[in-house]
Amino acid sequence: MPCPELFEFMSEEYEDFGKVSRNCTEEGWSEMFPHYVDVCPFDDNRTSSMDKYYVSVKALYTVGYSTSLVSLTFAMVILCWFRKLHCTRNFIHMNLFVSFILRAISVFIKDGVLYAEENSSHCFIHTVECKAVLVFFHYCVLSNYFWLFIEGLYLFTLLVETFFPERRYFYWYTIIGWGTPTVCVTVWAMLRVHFDNIGCWDINNNAAIWWVIKGPVLASIMINFVLFIGIIIILVQKLQSPDIGGNESSIYLRLARSTLLLIPLFGIHYTVFAFTPEDVSKKERLVFELGLGSFQGFVVAVLYCFLNGEVQSEVKRKWRSWTVNRYFAVDMKHRHPSLASSGVNGGTQLSILSKSSSQIRMSSLQAETPAT
Repeated sequence: MPCPELFEFMSEEYEDFGKVSRNCTEEGWSEMFPHYVDVCPFDDNRTSSMDKYYVSVKALYTVGYSTSLVSLTFAMVILCWFRKLHCTRNFIHMNLFVSFILRAISVFIKDGVLYAEENSSHCFIHTVECKAVLVFFHYCVLSNYFWLFIEGLYLFTLLVETFFPERRYFYWYTIIGWGTPTVCVTVWAMLRVHFDNIGCWDINNNAAIWWVIKGPVLASIMINFVLFIGIIIILVQKLQSPDIGGNESSIYLRLARSTLLLIPLFGIHYTVFAFTPEDVSKKERLVFELGLGSFQGFVVAVLYCFLNGEVQSEVKRKWRSWTVNRYFAVDMKHRHPSLASSGVNGGTQLSILSKSSSQIRMSSLQAETPAT
């Protein structure tokens, strides 16, 4: 097996690296021969600092994915619980949230497998289970990129199409978002089995096979960036329309706000390192993509669920309805304890409460509706 990329990263002055090998036997790993110290040179003075760097990056993205996982779970509960929020736009948001959740879970599973204690591995790196974890991880990451692409495609289509059959389009969105990654990952796994079946598939020695995964990711990023530019142009035209009031500063303020909201939704920040060679700016790439990228799910959940006006309005309406119903139930119980304990008048009491609650809910809806 080749020397790990870690040694190459820590010793860039070395161009040629040797190879070490060991056998997976019934009793576990055999001794490596020749010893990696002899054939994989590295600067021992830099080892400690690099260990701290990798530990810091891992801690950063662990916090990020944990925060995203919790916030996205709450956002999913809200969007699923309130039926008035069920529409094509929110269904697409929900699929995007699920893809972020799966991505976070797959990262934790992958770390648990690849960074487990060596003493407890027992040749696990060559087992089918280990490779299945990597397949699941790549599927979740690829699905996340495709649902980011679908968010951009949906918004762009909504702006340019006059008549937009959302439900019919949503069917194809679902196939693209979950089906295309399935095809790509399946092809990649089959190629790895036949042409590059080494280790746990965490190291990509064959660049051509890796492009089966990398190609669709770069394509989705590039298309999303084009859609992002197109949407910004459309927003500029709409904001400069004479039908929209406000001075020039307010127009640019609304444009800037719309742009900032679209950046995390489209994953535009991935374009920073998308087309640069993987061996360029490795440290910056790790911090940006793993560290800051891990918080993307949290930002998306906050902007498109917790701070969404429609969501806040529905939550407040349900809260007011619940508090009013609870108040009348307690009030009737204290004022008419005999009615509460009587089986004859129980139905009458329930009817009174239901009628009162309906009137209160109607007045609440009228209060939320703007006057015309």
